Amino acid sequence: MPLYTAHLPKWKKDEISEIKKLSEEYRLTGLVDMYGIPARQVQDIRRNLKGKAELRMTRNTLIEHALGEIGGEIKDLGGKLNGHSALIFTNENPFKLHSMLEKTKTKMAARPGELSPTDIVVEKGPTSFKPGPIVGELQQAGIPAAIEAGKVTIRETKTVVKEGQEISKKLADALAKLDVKPMDVGLLLQAAFYEGTVYESDVLAIDEVAFYNNIITAATHAFNLSLNAAIPTKDTASDLLTKAVREARNVAVEAAVVSSDVMDAIIGKAQSQAMALQSVVE
Repeated sequence: MPLYTAHLPKWKKDEISEIKKLSEEYRLTGLVDMYGIPARQVQDIRRNLKGKAELRMTRNTLIEHALGEIGGEIKDLGGKLNGHSALIFTNENPFKLHSMLEKTKTKMAARPGELSPTDIVVEKGPTSFKPGPIVGELQQAGIPAAIEAGKVTIRETKTVVKEGQEISKKLADALAKLDVKPMDVGLLLQAAFYEGTVYESDVLAIDEVAFYNNIITAATHAFNLSLNAAIPTKDTASDLLTKAVREARNVAVEAAVVSSDVMDAIIGKAQSQAMALQSVVE
């Protein structure tokens, strides 16, 4: 047992042993960022991941100790730890896990000082509020509010903050009252160790539909290239033979090379030409 582990309290040793055990049981060991996720959302995420992945929150130092004891490439995960990391274990591949975590995200009201993930737009139309101080609060937040037909109404659709801009306290309060929830809340996969390789987050965010369409397009281009360049493969051999037979038949018909396979086509061509000539002579 390493020196730094030998003198740890029993509960810490037990925690390290559990991390090592889970890493052996599952094909993938990953780190996720827990920053800013309220306890209620954590419970929802656990429920959504049940049967698919196991989430374990513990101290970063214990995670680092456990990864160090396991050894090998998995130790590199320790360099991805931050103040809000947790472990996730699954038998899915890292790309599937990333997609799965994206689907567990929920919306949450913005907090003062946070950066807007997208352009936040407040739509034109009536609200549920009765006339009162709320009108001034909305206006101070840059939201064009007025009283119409006894209700507080947003007079025009407006982008109140651009992507990447800081959300002020007044705007955060106003958006919360309007039930506008612009913030995505969920686990962010920071890195994953899978089958001997550490995958970082920047290579895991793949648009599956676009990726699939790219594969289909590439396969189509490769098939056409093989066909047009007459490069035989097991996938194009049949089409190449069909193309060759068709082109050989056309050559035989054009050159009037008589054979049993093109006799009818040659006679049909000759008849058409004779009829055309007859119409010119007459």
